[in-house]
Amino acid sequence: MDRFVVTSFNYLAASLVSIVIIGFSDLRLSLLPSSFTIEELLSVIPPPGEITDPRGSLLWALIVGVPAGAFFFLAFIYYQKGIRENGAGLAGAFSKIGILIPMSVSIVLWNEIPTIFQAVGIGLSIISILLVNISPEKLDPDEMRPTLLGLFLFSGLAEFSNKVFQKYGLIEDKMVFLFFVFFTAFLISAAFLFWRRRRPVPQEIFTGLIVGLPNLFCSYFLILALDEIKASVVFPLYTATTIVIINIGGYLIFKERLRKKERFAISMIVVALVLINLS
Repeated sequence: MDRFVVTSFNYLAASLVSIVIIGFSDLRLSLLPSSFTIEELLSVIPPPGEITDPRGSLLWALIVGVPAGAFFFLAFIYYQKGIRENGAGLAGAFSKIGILIPMSVSIVLWNEIPTIFQAVGIGLSIISILLVNISPEKLDPDEMRPTLLGLFLFSGLAEFSNKVFQKYGLIEDKMVFLFFVFFTAFLISAAFLFWRRRRPVPQEIFTGLIVGLPNLFCSYFLILALDEIKASVVFPLYTATTIVIINIGGYLIFKERLRKKERFAISMIVVALVLINLS
């Protein structure tokens, strides 16, 4: 299937569902201005602390959500380039270790210091991510650096955007933020699809619409988690668990056998998940 078609309808589905949820909620979208001055825009960018004004929170959702949508789309593009140039294993690994960006910034800027047990669990989860996806013989810095660096950067910035909104915006406005994220990504993806002049087929449309729902709610629950748990704990837990689910699903549904290295890495992930959840 054409990935731009699937991606466009994925983002469209996420945007439409977010609009429906906003419509049934008590969000006062009328507080969001149709236009604003540079001075008003700069006044909303928060100092350390949270935005408590509902109007400012909605404007913050727009300010963070639009570039976040671009990061989501760029991460997708670089992921495809990374697979083509370096293989799925390396591309997946560099996409996943993008969590180091929001983790590191959260520790430095917001003093979200993990406990000793959690730090050990975080370290184990990162090692396991690399162990599952990277073979040392494939590491050639001259060939992989530009694309995989872009993948690492944009994947990390996409996840960091969720943290930035959670940190300063009102949590009840999270769905408005996600609408701006996915609608921006949809507009960019649709523009590429229109430029390529390829006619979608029903299977691609259906797949994209179905994928859009978990895509939306993944970010939705990630923001809720970040509101209650340190980012240095949430991101490695979120990423390591993804590897476990993918491998279990691959075995049960597609009968994919795990290599000894992968079984060892998943065992490390289980230990890491226990340690990360210890207070």
